[in-house]
Amino acid sequence: MNYGFVIDNRKCIGCHACSVACKSENNVSLGVNRTWVKYVETGLFPDSRRHFQVTRCNHCANPPCVRICPTQAMYQRADGIVEFDNSVCIGCKACMQACPYDAIYIDPETETAAKCHYCAHRLDVGLEPACVVVCPEQAIIAGDMNDPYSEISHVLARHDVTVRKPEQGTAPKLFYVEGNDVVMHPTAVSRTPETFMWADVIPLHRDGHAEKNGRHATRITQHSNGTAVRQPQTQGQPAGGPIQFGGVMAEHMVQVAYNAQHKIPWHWPVPAYLVTKGIAAGIFMLLSLGWGLGWFAFDGVTAVAGGLLSLIFMGATTALLVHDLEKPKRFLYIVLRPQWHSWLARGAVFLMGFSALAGLWWLYELGSFLFDYDVPVLRAIFLWLGLPLAAGVAVYTAFLFAQAEGRDLWQSPLLPFHLIVQALMMGGAALLLLDLFLAIPADISRAAIISFAAALIVDLFITLVGEFSIPHASEVAAKAAHEMTHGRYRHHFWWGSIGLGHVVPLLCLLVGGVVLAAAAGVSTAVGLYLYEYAFVMAPQEIPNS
Repeated sequence: MNYGFVIDNRKCIGCHACSVACKSENNVSLGVNRTWVKYVETGLFPDSRRHFQVTRCNHCANPPCVRICPTQAMYQRADGIVEFDNSVCIGCKACMQACPYDAIYIDPETETAAKCHYCAHRLDVGLEPACVVVCPEQAIIAGDMNDPYSEISHVLARHDVTVRKPEQGTAPKLFYVEGNDVVMHPTAVSRTPETFMWADVIPLHRDGHAEKNGRHATRITQHSNGTAVRQPQTQGQPAGGPIQFGGVMAEHMVQVAYNAQHKIPWHWPVPAYLVTKGIAAGIFMLLSLGWGLGWFAFDGVTAVAGGLLSLIFMGATTALLVHDLEKPKRFLYIVLRPQWHSWLARGAVFLMGFSALAGLWWLYELGSFLFDYDVPVLRAIFLWLGLPLAAGVAVYTAFLFAQAEGRDLWQSPLLPFHLIVQALMMGGAALLLLDLFLAIPADISRAAIISFAAALIVDLFITLVGEFSIPHASEVAAKAAHEMTHGRYRHHFWWGSIGLGHVVPLLCLLVGGVVLAAAAGVSTAVGLYLYEYAFVMAPQEIPNS
């Protein structure tokens, strides 16, 4: 069996019966939706038309939400239905980032992920999904696509159908008869802000609260050549009337009239944890490579202080990760019932393995410093075994972001290398800060300055040339990059990341001095956070539905 949906847009009247039936059948909380209807109006009065699109989980044949889930809370049944088990969900919100269709939400009552599950409880007793039963126009067809005698198989055989975002490779099984391109592509019509049928849309602020935009709204017009233009619309100006651009009358209008809003899942803890784990891993990597390869002589004070600082930032990383969960008490589910395809589960292994080994190494160095014993072979074992674990801590997030297939900007092939460079950069910055208080040996300080400066230059090159100068593979990635460099997060990027995070530290290093070197390290840490904040937030501003 292989269950799917067909939405016949020729019949849909936008009555929302499917949405209401879904809420009633599944006890869906207020403010969230498993099924919703999007309205888009096109044309110029009186030659205008309203298009409807029933939107929900696509029950993909290749579901990215299943792969990224660290606890098997999201899974695919043998009949193709993508189901979820909220009893083991930890609320990491990774599945929301993996879904290219905004079909998953956090239930405000259970604080776990939820979505359309094909009314599997009804299907298992021989009933159809509630939305199918209640539709007055029989516009929703559900059934087994492997059964050649089923109604859905007949419809798929007789009609040309389309799916949303086929380029994502998810193989969605929610098909549309006469799907309208303007409705199906979420970026076809700008919506920040816009006027809906019954109310002005207030965009959701990054912390989930509403953000008011004053007296101005925006209406979207589109010329006959397909070029969309956004123009401010003041109060009292009709939304549907002709609009002039330099004296030329617009020939076409496109406007979203009704849709469901979706909150941004990840906020400040994610960019903060990227910085803290980079510091923790970077300190260990620099000390391990420096002592292991003979770049500088071993120093017990530096080992104890540097190891302690690394462990402190690993603790901060763990605290931030747990804080960001909707169900923090279930954190250990990642190791108690892991789903090993998920880089969240794999990353937890790196985090715990590195914390354990770095902790043992630090205890050894502390004992060696206090009781004056030394076993160089044991130290070498700790440092060389810890090096790949530290590198894994630094880099695993790149593969986690790659599994977040709903955010195209995060799919950069440069990201693993970029995270390694950032870790070495922050490791050097941390050692320079230690030098201000402990006066670490000159050869270690010199190596820290060299590695810090080199990593700064390489990171600046990757950021400006590698990540943002090369054309992006998709429109969504390009929009997110533009949001970082020229949109809402441009100040985070240019003044924060480039200015405070790179230019100021390099100038401090050129002038020289222990105090300025330490200030350069602090400035870089702040700049890196601002960069990561923009990098995490900007792709989430681009709508997926």
